[in-house]
Amino acid sequence: MKAFPSEHKEYKDGYTVAQDGMDLRDYFAAKAMQGMVFKIEEYYLEYLAMQSYKIADAMMKARAA
Repeated sequence: MKAFPSEHKEYKDGYTVAQDGMDLRDYFAAKAMQGMVFKIEEYYLEYLAMQSYKIADAMMKARAA
């Protein structure tokens, strides 16, 4: 599933824009990470990324229920 899906648009000059949108899981993970990051040590970054995706997975599961 995509966050911010959009239709393909064709402009008068023949230019076409085709953006499918961001993956919804990635969007949820980014939002979860955004809430956790305010002052972080470098050693904690990988752990934070993993936790963000765990939160995103839980949000996807709750959304499906």
